[in-house]
Amino acid sequence: MSDEAAKLRWRCRRGMRELDAILKNFLATTYDSLDDEDKARFSALLELPDPDLHAYLVGRNSPADAPLERLLARIRADFHA
Repeated sequence: MSDEAAKLRWRCRRGMRELDAILKNFLATTYDSLDDEDKARFSALLELPDPDLHAYLVGRNSPADAPLERLLARIRADFHA
């Protein structure tokens, strides 16, 4: 595992078990196939507080940024696949 992947895996550890599962699954299955911009978006997502991130991932709220919403939709789809 690369240093970057190890750091991201650590950052995917959250206070909510549901977030851990969703984020770690995405990191393991899809992250490597993202372009650099989406990788940066994913990293930025990990900076959000757990309640905000959870609201985005369950679809309760959606960001105004369309590329970020597409990434969130991909994360949700990967988890439910």
